[in-house]
Amino acid sequence: MTVTYNYISIYRGEFSSTFNVLALLKFNSHLPIKKSSTTFIFYLKGKLFLFFMAVKTNGFVEGSLPDELMNLLLNLASEWGDVFDSSNLKVIHLSGAMTNEIYQISWPTKMENLPRTVLIRIYGEGVELFFDRDEEIRTFKCMSTHGHGPKLLGQFKEGRVEEFIHARTLSASDLRDPEISALIAAKMKEFHYLDMPGSKNVVLWDRMRNWLSEAKSLCSLEHVKEFHLDKLGTEIDSLEKALSGHHQQIGFCHNDLQYGNIMIDDKAKSITLIDYEYASYNPIAYDLANHFCEMAANYHTEKPHILDYSKYPGQ
Repeated sequence: MTVTYNYISIYRGEFSSTFNVLALLKFNSHLPIKKSSTTFIFYLKGKLFLFFMAVKTNGFVEGSLPDELMNLLLNLASEWGDVFDSSNLKVIHLSGAMTNEIYQISWPTKMENLPRTVLIRIYGEGVELFFDRDEEIRTFKCMSTHGHGPKLLGQFKEGRVEEFIHARTLSASDLRDPEISALIAAKMKEFHYLDMPGSKNVVLWDRMRNWLSEAKSLCSLEHVKEFHLDKLGTEIDSLEKALSGHHQQIGFCHNDLQYGNIMIDDKAKSITLIDYEYASYNPIAYDLANHFCEMAANYHTEKPHILDYSKYPGQ
């Protein structure tokens, strides 16, 4: 197994926004950091303050799979009537995942030119700073039971086996396509009305406070003052007071609807929302606003942390 270790770096840069409270964005390999990294971003008084931290991920050694996973694949193949030969496995690492390692695994079936394909998700370590992995697994199981997202095919110590969805991941420009946007809106409405088990309390404000607390713990007192982290708690309190009230509609929110977490079957014109690490009950308006902000982002550029608000939706 391979391991990517935790580390911290700080980036400071100018940004055109005035103030957006603590946000969480994930970056891919275009930044000079290792895979499976997670990033704090603070927009304060026209400046961008960015803290990124890698998380441990247990990947596959080339040509080798854990015994527990191999046995799970063998059982699945047997259930499906496939002749399973481990020497014929085709393993492809899929890029773009930010808190996990994702692999596409295929093997031949009795039908020519129709291989069996599943998705393997290897959990990243250290992500409990940002979300509860056990809660994410419960959410995934429940979503699968409700017919949303990929089916859960099995679990092993380091991760799980999921149904492979034969659809493409959206691009940054797809989010601003009116036809695709309408499909996303319809799927979000279904998502928001799901009746999920567990607490239905709003998570947004406590989550931001927890992230702020972690950010402070990673900084020297000098940096806390320089980045005005000592003032963000008051900002969060003010926003919560101003935005909370009986008029808000609370629903089950995805909370991370960037283009990499949305898949489309172009032929069937159907949308699938994936990756529920941050899903929780929140004001529905927050989920919509966060999705709109994602329209200003493109994580496949040399400067993925720079948001282009000219692409923010108008009417």
